[in-house]
Amino acid sequence: MKVKVCGITNLADAEAAIKYGADALGFIFAKASPRYIGKTEAQKIISALPPFITTVGVFTEGNPSEIRETIETCGIDLIQFHGVFTRETVEAFSERAIQVVTIDPKNGISNDRPFAARATLFDRSKESGASYEWAWVLPAKKWGRVILAGGLTLTNLQEAIETVRPYAVDVCSGVESEKGRKDKVKLKRFIEMAKAL
Repeated sequence: MKVKVCGITNLADAEAAIKYGADALGFIFAKASPRYIGKTEAQKIISALPPFITTVGVFTEGNPSEIRETIETCGIDLIQFHGVFTRETVEAFSERAIQVVTIDPKNGISNDRPFAARATLFDRSKESGASYEWAWVLPAKKWGRVILAGGLTLTNLQEAIETVRPYAVDVCSGVESEKGRKDKVKLKRFIEMAKAL
């Protein structure tokens, strides 16, 4: 099971996630997020990482040239499109794109296939804050690689993985001591549990 730790804001958290076995680290370039990181700081952290760790830039807005400038400056490997983007924008980076599908807790997911991307990440609605039924994701596995996100914690991780058998899981707030800071004990236990399932 692949594990992405998102919302990295400092080198200590990045190094801990790698030490415990994370496969990818996510950097949020959305200024409205409490886990926002600027390009300069992200570049410093990424340049200090060992080789073979995948880095993911999370974007909620931006045109292709703005996104390209950020990922080239920082050394980002993959792009997570977490907002309203045109098909042209996402598919301009299709070989590096992770398309986010937000699940409506009342209506599940749409049957419409998302844009061409390397993987599809399923997240809960930020407006409702409500979790979703993991089984709602199962029909979308026909689209390709599935990444589960949205409220994953040590409490529900096993059920989520056993229900969906996703390609990867993505954790952020579920292993934090405060917004933007990881709890090292929770982080270690989460990664170890995901890897064991």
